[in-house]
This record gives sequence, C-alpha cells and structure tokens, in this order.
Amino acid sequence: MSRYGIILNSENYSDCVAFYRDLFGLPLLFEKNEDGFKLSCFEYGSGYLMVEQGGKAKKGIKSPKECSFKLRFNVDDLEDALREIRSWGIEASITESAWGRTINISDPDGNRVGVRDESGFVQQITA
Repeated sequence: MSRYGIILNSENYSDCVAFYRDLFGLPLLFEKNEDGFKLSCFEYGSGYLMVEQGGKAKKGIKSPKECSFKLRFNVDDLEDALREIRSWGIEASITESAWGRTINISDPDGNRVGVRDESGFVQQITA
C-alpha cells in the first residue's frame, strides 16, 4: 500500500471544506473543479481526507446507522480544543469514560467527528 485516504462526500461542500481546513487546520494538498464537480484533498496524518461533492446532509449529528464512520482527531490539549470548537459556535463538551476523554461533534453535513486527548490514547496503546 502506497497511501491511504478517506473520501467524504458532502452536500454542504464549501462549509465542510472550511470546517476541516480552518477548525482542524488540515493542510490543503490540492483542489479540483472539473465540469462543476469540486473536491478538496487535505493532509490527514500520513494519509489524506478528500472532501467531494455528492453527499447527503442532515441537521444535527447523524446516527451511526446514517453515518457508520466517525473521523477522529487526537489533540495534545483537549480543553484548548474545546475552546476552539466553541469559538465556531458549536455546542460541545468533554465526555469522560473509562477509556478516555472525548469531544463529540459533527461537521456541517452532520457527519460524526470526535476529538480525543492524545495522552489517553497513548495509554491505551501501551497498556
């Protein structure tokens, strides 16, 4: 395998592009606009996240049956991430569980997105 990636089809393409680019700071690798079809490809760790047109949006967070995947972003400072998320006008809180601390939100299409503390994740790996 040379590279891995995730393709996210979106109805609210421009809003989703801004969400992943600006809120999460994903570096843009390239964009295409061919015959009215748009896509934006972002660096996502050592892989990529490609946001394309053609999905189905839902107001609020999609259920796991509607959206069987969840994008995860691990961060060094979960409280700082919460402040940044709230500055976007997104209602969010930190959820604590036996396996770690997370913030659960959705992108502008309602796709599930999780933010997790990196230190808690690393502890799971080394346990």
